[in-house]
Amino acid sequence: MNASIAIQVLPKVATNDETVRIVDEAIAYIKSFGLHTEVGPFETTIEGEYDTLMEIVKGCSKICVEAGAPGVMTYVKINYNPAGVLTMEEKTAKHREGAGA
Repeated sequence: MNASIAIQVLPKVATNDETVRIVDEAIAYIKSFGLHTEVGPFETTIEGEYDTLMEIVKGCSKICVEAGAPGVMTYVKINYNPAGVLTMEEKTAKHREGAGA
C-alpha cells in the first residue's frame, strides 16, 4: 500500500435527503473496490495503491452526476509514498474508544 486518500463529495442538490442519497451511492462505489475504507461524518478514507485510488476519485464525481446531481464539488486529501504510508490503524488506534486514551 503506497497511498491513502480522504475524499468528500458535495453534490449540488436542493435537499438534505438528496445529498445523503447521492453520497451513499458514492460510498457504495468506493466500497465496491474492496479496499480498507472508513466512512466518517465529513469524508471517507481509503487505503490502497495510488493509481487505484485516483481511479476512485475520478469515479466518485461521475457517480454523483449519474445519480442525479447536476454538479458536484469533490475535496481530496492524498498521502502518497512509493515506499509505503502509515495505515489508518497506525494513525488512529490509540484514539479509538476502549484504547485507554
